[in-house]
Amino acid sequence: VSRLVIDCNRPLDAPDLVPPVSETTVIPGNSGLSDKQRAARVDLAWRPFHDAISGIVDRRLARGQETRLVSVHSFTPVYKGKSRPWHIGIIHDDDRRLAAPLISALQRLSGVTVGVNEPYSPADRVYFTLERHARTRGLACAMIEIRNDEIAGDTGQRKWADLLTGIFSNLEPEEARGSRQRAMGKSVQSAS
Repeated sequence: VSRLVIDCNRPLDAPDLVPPVSETTVIPGNSGLSDKQRAARVDLAWRPFHDAISGIVDRRLARGQETRLVSVHSFTPVYKGKSRPWHIGIIHDDDRRLAAPLISALQRLSGVTVGVNEPYSPADRVYFTLERHARTRGLACAMIEIRNDEIAGDTGQRKWADLLTGIFSNLEPEEARGSRQRAMGKSVQSAS
C-alpha cells in the first residue's frame, strides 16, 4: 500500500497520516475523508503493519534472540527543487549503537556520499516505527534511506542489497561486543 494512501510510519494522530500533499502535488483522494474512510485505511494497512512488526519482535525476544530494528526507505534525488547529493542516509536519534557502525562502514566506501540524519532526521517525524517498536523495548535501531535513482533497476538494487548485507553480516552482536569490552576492561585492570 502506497504511503500516499496511508503513511504507516506516522502515529495515528499525525496530520500527514493520510497526506493531503506529496511534495507539491495535492492528492485529491485524500481530501475530505470521513472518519469511517480514515479508519478503513488504518485497518487496511497501518494496523496490520504494526501488528506484524510487534509480533515478530515479541517472538524474537521471547526466544532470547538478539534483535535490532532497521527501517529501509528511499528518497528522491530532488525534493521541492533542492538537489539531494547523498547516495544513502542513516537516520538515528541519540541511540547510536546501530547507526554509528553503519555510518562508519558506509563512509569507508569509495564514491558513496553518506548522509547522517540526511535527507531526514527524527525531528522530521519520520522515526515513528522505530520509536514504537525498538526504542520502547530498548533495542538498537536505525533508519536507512537510499536515493531512489540508486535502486531504480536490478543492478542498483543488487548492489545496495549486497553492500548492506555485507555490512550487517560484519556487525558484531551486542552481547559479544559487551563481553569483549568487559574482558578487555579486566585485562587492562590486571595489567595496571
